[in-house]
Amino acid sequence: MILRDCRLVYVAPRSGVGGVGDYADDFADAVRPHFAEVIEYRHDGPGSHSVRDIVRHRKAIQELVDADPGRVIVHCELSGGSVMPFWATARLTGNPMVTATVHDPPGIVWWPARTKFLAGKKVLNHGLHYPLRAAWRRLERTVVGSRTLFALTRSGADSLERSYPEVTAEAVMHFVPERPDITPAEDRPLAVGLFGFVYRGKGFDQLQQLRDRVPNDIAIRIAGRGTELLDPVDGVEILGEVNGPDEDAFFDSIRALVVPYGKRSIYGDAFPASGSVSRAIAYQTPVVCLQEGALSETDGGALVVAGGTNEIADATAALVTDRAALTRLRREVETLRRANSPDMVAQNFVAVWSK
Repeated sequence: MILRDCRLVYVAPRSGVGGVGDYADDFADAVRPHFAEVIEYRHDGPGSHSVRDIVRHRKAIQELVDADPGRVIVHCELSGGSVMPFWATARLTGNPMVTATVHDPPGIVWWPARTKFLAGKKVLNHGLHYPLRAAWRRLERTVVGSRTLFALTRSGADSLERSYPEVTAEAVMHFVPERPDITPAEDRPLAVGLFGFVYRGKGFDQLQQLRDRVPNDIAIRIAGRGTELLDPVDGVEILGEVNGPDEDAFFDSIRALVVPYGKRSIYGDAFPASGSVSRAIAYQTPVVCLQEGALSETDGGALVVAGGTNEIADATAALVTDRAALTRLRREVETLRRANSPDMVAQNFVAVWSK
């Protein structure tokens, strides 16, 4: 079977639905030239689907498979709470190849029963899943069987192999989206930034502590979906969601991106890639991050700091006032940017599917 003769049914969140939805836009464009046809089956985000919705989506995906079952690949994006694609692509008839990118390994979806009903009942959801997490993990193991799963970090792929011994886990890098060239980091204003979607564990709750520790002559700017809802902090500029020229301007106004991610789950360690880091790389912007999870894998272009908020604040202040160190990291970032373009990373998926 030649891949260029095949159809890819790509099951992914809608554009703008979290970081995975944005990732899916670039991913679909990058793999499209390698297939005869790419059918994008887009859906709402985690917590949006009832059991009836899942059944309906499963029927629609099955119909796409049935159109040419011998020459179809089904690939889906799975993150925490993505119960619809998890269940709707399980045991499809016609035995199509089904693969998935797992965004929050080692869990496939972490909460396999988090339908729309449970999504609105936090205590009940965790009461059902947390005490029985070993049983839910066994269920995940049964559903995914011997599929090929992709992780966007090396530690993520290793964790999938440990948790799901029957799967084939492939490590591929989170691609760097295409963005324009901007001012070299060492020539930008004396400022640092935080960027991304607001949710627990991303470090936005540490803004006051960062502002208290970072010298006042270093500005702090934050941007991303949901940041406009954060409580104001004196000395911190909150921009909200930025896109297009506004996103360009945000990165052009900071010398480094601060990524103070901590441990993200009471369910155990997770090893996700960071879409915010890939965006910083796209804008030739050095990163300062804590030595947590997959962030410690950063291969150049980052200052990895042991400790907590105070340590990352001190390291950030030292970096952005050291022109030589900032220039060195910026050049490393530019190397990563070239090596991990969407087209280059797509080749890794294509190589696996072709086998």
